[in-house]
Amino acid sequence: MHTVVYLSMGSNLGDRAVHVRSAIERLRAFGKVAAVSSFYETEPIEVVAQPWFLNCVVELDTEKTPEQLLAGILNLEREMGRERKQNKGPRLIDVDILLFGDSIIASPGLTVPHPAMHQRRFVLEPLAEIAPEVRHPVFQRTVRELRQQLPAGQAVRKWIESQHPSPGI
Repeated sequence: MHTVVYLSMGSNLGDRAVHVRSAIERLRAFGKVAAVSSFYETEPIEVVAQPWFLNCVVELDTEKTPEQLLAGILNLEREMGRERKQNKGPRLIDVDILLFGDSIIASPGLTVPHPAMHQRRFVLEPLAEIAPEVRHPVFQRTVRELRQQLPAGQAVRKWIESQHPSPGI
């Protein structure tokens, strides 16, 4: 059975765009990448003394179970060199499951919908770009409505690659 899943992707170390693109390419092992939002440059929250993040959201059509997908994502992060040293700290790559169809999951290792997605502009801005009418299964509000309800703050700006060439170009 195919399920539409939305994933948040981010990096704030090294060549952020290369890391995010590599992770998106590796997601193809778990299903069909159906859509990718623009990239957004976002200020860190909670632990603010670190570089800004580059974030996007991916729509993935998968036959994996939530647990299989989580295991695959954790392995993908490890293979790319992610080290979990500091909670909310700098990271080479970060992939979070935001929505898994209309499932509500509360298990020791996995909570879906992502418990903080409705409070994060760096998630809702790119998600609203590719899936504005998708409903949050707990709050029964669309992504667009959740984004509109966010308080001011949380700097998020669309990233234009031509203004940020990769090293060596």
